Amino acid sequence: MNETPAANTGCSRFLPVLLLLFAGSGCAALIYEIVWFQLLQLVIGSSAVSLGVLLATFMGGMCLGSLSLPRLLSPRYHPLRVYALIEVAIGAISLVVLFVMPYVSHVYIDLGSGSASLRHGLGGIFLRGVVCGVCLLPPTMLMGATLPAIARWVEATPQGVSWLGLFYGGNIAGAVLGCLLAGFYLLRLHDVAMTTFVAAIINAGVALAALALAGISPAPNRSVPLPDSGKADGKGRRVGVSGIPVYIAIALSGAGALAAEVIWTRLLSLLLGATVYTFSIILAVFLVGLGLGSSIGSLIARTSARPRFAFGCCQWLLAGAIAWTAYIVSESLPFWPINPYLSTDPR
Repeated sequence: MNETPAANTGCSRFLPVLLLLFAGSGCAALIYEIVWFQLLQLVIGSSAVSLGVLLATFMGGMCLGSLSLPRLLSPRYHPLRVYALIEVAIGAISLVVLFVMPYVSHVYIDLGSGSASLRHGLGGIFLRGVVCGVCLLPPTMLMGATLPAIARWVEATPQGVSWLGLFYGGNIAGAVLGCLLAGFYLLRLHDVAMTTFVAAIINAGVALAALALAGISPAPNRSVPLPDSGKADGKGRRVGVSGIPVYIAIALSGAGALAAEVIWTRLLSLLLGATVYTFSIILAVFLVGLGLGSSIGSLIARTSARPRFAFGCCQWLLAGAIAWTAYIVSESLPFWPINPYLSTDPR
């Protein structure tokens, strides 16, 4: 029977510690997102288009980073050292973004005031996308590379995949903490600079912990063959054609999820007020749901004999849940006898 990489190296006992590190990464990442949302809405506005462009850039950068790291970085490097370097780079680039944002704002205003086509229509959307891309793509690509870096640490078994689900859930739990910490404490009592510094310190702490853990744990043995995941073609390459529909289904599910987030954020902001508190609450609740679902899904993945069927059931239930939310937000919630402006206390 083939041994798994984690079994060879005894790395599995460090997985709970990595879960805590991933929670710290998520906390810092969402502090940055709240800060960037506040900074960029002063530059490109706070409309639904601006919010959509911002979230698309944020998620697109994470997607590019997740796809790029396995192809650009050799597996021979210690995963924890790679992870530590990524965390340091995220903090450093985020500090750079903080200081260059005023200059980006001046350029955006100059371009927008010089041409009417750049203020409205597709030209305006393109210009907003350029601004978001210049500011957010470098740090978000690094954020997206953290999970592939850690994925090289776990074993290629259903149990290992379930640990990846728990890492994702821990990352989201930290993200929820970051949302609430940034929206209700840091930005309420301090400014965006201090909030960014706190997130950068969290990145540095996670990096130091990862380096310390790398010093006492061996790197996984990548000479051990992983379980077969597809059929071999005539040239000996592995073909995972059967997995393509799964990728397409997950991509469509993600598209629906982010579209729903933009719509919900816009509608609830009109009802509850377009403040940092509202955005933080909406984002925190959204992430709590993702974290709970990820944790439950990772537990199901340990024993499920039909994961595709389980995924399909999730999508059917999701369709009904989104329809329920649409009814509540549009037909019920606007008529509740609640006025959030009656109190000046952010709680």
